[in-house]
Amino acid sequence: MEILTQLEIVEERYEKLNELLSDPDIIGDSKKLMELSKEQRSIEKTVFVFREYKDILRQIKEIKELLDIENDKDMKEMMQEEVKELENKINPLEEKLKILLLPKDPNDEKNVVVEIRGAAGGDEAALFASDLLRMYTKYAESQGWKIEILEYSEIGIGGIKEAIFTVSGEEVYSKMKFESGAHRVQRVPTTESSGRIHTSTATVVVLPEVEEVEVNINENDIRVDTFASSGAGGQSVNTTMSAVRLTHIPTGIVVSMQDERSQIKNKEKAMKILRARVYDKFQQEEQEKFDAERKSKVGTGDRSERIRTYNYPQNRVTDHRIGLSLQKLDQIMEGKLDEIMEALRIAEQTEKMKELNKGNSL
Repeated sequence: MEILTQLEIVEERYEKLNELLSDPDIIGDSKKLMELSKEQRSIEKTVFVFREYKDILRQIKEIKELLDIENDKDMKEMMQEEVKELENKINPLEEKLKILLLPKDPNDEKNVVVEIRGAAGGDEAALFASDLLRMYTKYAESQGWKIEILEYSEIGIGGIKEAIFTVSGEEVYSKMKFESGAHRVQRVPTTESSGRIHTSTATVVVLPEVEEVEVNINENDIRVDTFASSGAGGQSVNTTMSAVRLTHIPTGIVVSMQDERSQIKNKEKAMKILRARVYDKFQQEEQEKFDAERKSKVGTGDRSERIRTYNYPQNRVTDHRIGLSLQKLDQIMEGKLDEIMEALRIAEQTEKMKELNKGNSL
């Protein structure tokens, strides 16, 4: 299907949505109203840019028709200059429209559940996991997002074995989705007396947060176990059975939660993580079937894939998926991730554009 035809279909759908959103039956159905409003917002920018593009083509056509009958030399020159200015706007708008037509990840607007764990490297890996948590917290603050810690397990020297948290805000998954994978650090550990550079890793998993209606989890498929929770290092033993362990029997996914004193709150938090993990597992399986022979250049989605190296002695961060190296490690660890996120987004768009451009033009 040609891009122009696709754009006309999108515009027709936008007009139809305007009609539907004025329908009293739709206005009275809050769920349907929300769905249609969301769909309208998702295509609104495409429609506005397309209309601007068509308006410029119309202006050029009208001026050229007038040029054929205009006899005044000065007027002709002025009109030709106007045509040139309008024509200069066409290519940028065409490129913009191509990007707007790229297939959108249905999860891009979702909030996320992020899991960070120390991997290879013992205490140093746990310390680096803590540094990553701080980095993402600062990045979230810069974006105006909200973070809620669901699970936090630390070691005595200030590192973390595991941190699970949600990030809520505008289009969180669209930016955070590139962070899943193994993050490698090269530095002299604070615990190292000889000054040798060590290499350690921490893993990050970013899952789209899902509502109950988005993933069908049968309650009969969940085994719920309760147990007494304990604080850091086994201290502050809570004699009430407030800790909760949920096991999704069909997939074998297990989530434990003991942060809250209330068993009900722990179960709610555990369910949030469980839904995200089950949804992600089903999504990964579907993607493997659909994309078995072709992998995205931005990353395979393999959670064990080494995606980035943080080299402290050289103040350098390298993203291995796109070959990007920045001598800004100190800034990046302070949450200044915009440059990396934008480069990854452009790389993803470039791959999609290659597919779209095969035989397509405006």
